[in-house]
Amino acid sequence: MVVILPVSVLADDTAAAMLRSNGTGVLVNKNAAPSSTALFPNDLIETQKDSVARIETSGSTAEIGAETMVQFDGDELVLDHGTVSVNTSRGLRVRVGCLTIRPVNNAEWTHYDVADVDGKVTVSALKNDASIDSQSGAAQQTKQSVRSNRVIVHEGEQKSREEKCGGADMRKTGTIAGKGGILNSPLAKGAGLAITGALTCLGLCHGDDPISPSGP
Repeated sequence: MVVILPVSVLADDTAAAMLRSNGTGVLVNKNAAPSSTALFPNDLIETQKDSVARIETSGSTAEIGAETMVQFDGDELVLDHGTVSVNTSRGLRVRVGCLTIRPVNNAEWTHYDVADVDGKVTVSALKNDASIDSQSGAAQQTKQSVRSNRVIVHEGEQKSREEKCGGADMRKTGTIAGKGGILNSPLAKGAGLAITGALTCLGLCHGDDPISPSGP
């Protein structure tokens, strides 16, 4: 059977999702995508002007609008910019910056739209309710703070939020992800002054002794 079946069919069986498109103006990982292709976690989908695509996975579909960039992460879509329309019975969520949008009730079919244009995120609940959870740049949050940062978008409603919360942008990884929160802390500012002093001395001092790590 392995010899007989085409490679594309075998790939479909092991793929996390399928991407359907009109075959033009759609990129997967910066490469032109055919009208039907397998998707795996961390795959990046981009649509150009006048191009649309659809992600199909178990219990969920997501329509990707034109001029949109979104990363497929299995049970989550990471939206960089553009629009997605999610129809799910499996709790498929969308993350935009520090915001996470998801169905309130995962056991029911939920249809919601997410648009990210110029840093403003707009969520429309078309069928059943969706929630918007915002996460600050703090390293830890209490359960109470998480609840206070949740906004419910009821069916038929539309609400907008900024994609950044307290300067944190969850789409970026590593040092950049914590740049807004960490570099604004008093400890970081003090360390920055110490580093600046050390660099100044490095340029002006001519002694042979190495710079002491405890002094500027």
